[in-house]
Amino acid sequence: MKKLLLIFIFICGFSALSFSQTTGEIKVDSVYSSYLENDFGEATTRKISVYLPPGYHESDARYPVIYFLHGFTGTHEMRGMKEILDYAIETKRIRPFILVIPNQLTSYGGSFYSNSEYFGGWEDFTAFDLVSHLDKNYKTIATKESRGITGHSMGGYGAIKLAMHHPDIFNTVYAISPGALTIVREYGPNSNTFKELSTITTLEELGKTYFGSVMMAFGRSWSPNPNNPPFYCDFPFEYQGEKLIVHEDVLQKWYANMPVHMIDDNLENLQKLKAIKMDWGRNAGDRFTIQCKMFSQRLENVGITHFAEEYIGTHTSGIYTKDGRIPQQVLPFFDEYLEF
Repeated sequence: MKKLLLIFIFICGFSALSFSQTTGEIKVDSVYSSYLENDFGEATTRKISVYLPPGYHESDARYPVIYFLHGFTGTHEMRGMKEILDYAIETKRIRPFILVIPNQLTSYGGSFYSNSEYFGGWEDFTAFDLVSHLDKNYKTIATKESRGITGHSMGGYGAIKLAMHHPDIFNTVYAISPGALTIVREYGPNSNTFKELSTITTLEELGKTYFGSVMMAFGRSWSPNPNNPPFYCDFPFEYQGEKLIVHEDVLQKWYANMPVHMIDDNLENLQKLKAIKMDWGRNAGDRFTIQCKMFSQRLENVGITHFAEEYIGTHTSGIYTKDGRIPQQVLPFFDEYLEF
């Protein structure tokens, strides 16, 4: 009987060990940041989801970290990503790594990973407090050569912006269908967005218009104004009837935060990055395809080596699946350029 019990314990232990070696783990953690102290009630303690690779707890190994930034109205929730992260490691598309997604959902839809004077220092939270928390509490390789940053849509924008500002922290960047790179299409005055905005006087009305909500998020991120309710920000364009009014001072604040226009001031930082890649779906709509091509062309014009790829797909298709962009393109890119 004793012998059978020992055999049973051995089999159970072996099975548990085998399981731990073939699947990763999602840990939900939280980070307080003084950078996020603000006047408008945005939470200063943020949840984060951390993917720990198979065998993390059984090994003394240290791992590179990929910082993944979510899109507009998104959160830290991984929503099925664990399976594709496990799959990528199992099929050797990438060696074992840590991936973290911080929650940057705000009351206005998203932080745009920017430092806002009145709504919180989201860029500093990400670059400093989040990275510091990971390095202090997880088995990371705490060097820029072993930190990559990526993200989708608003997150792709954030990845580019943080890499441009902090090449000493994030050495490699991959932007998946980034937005907010410049003012084109629905972001600008040659669409109905600002005509509609000029007639809206309440947050309830604004919430019914997607691009109006995005413009308020831009405004609270880049041109906040606590004396301008109910949106508490300034816009670069407004319409008085059919007449377009351009507020040049506000426009320059937006340009200062849009990567197409940030290149010249951040050229030395861009030159320090080890690898840059971006992609976008051909059928994502003009606002994405035009601005991505513009950014890539501007990088090429100033001699910044990078990868830029247009694929057949929409803004959201073929990304978060086993045959999608993350396991087939994004993670192999980081396997190539990060130091393990």
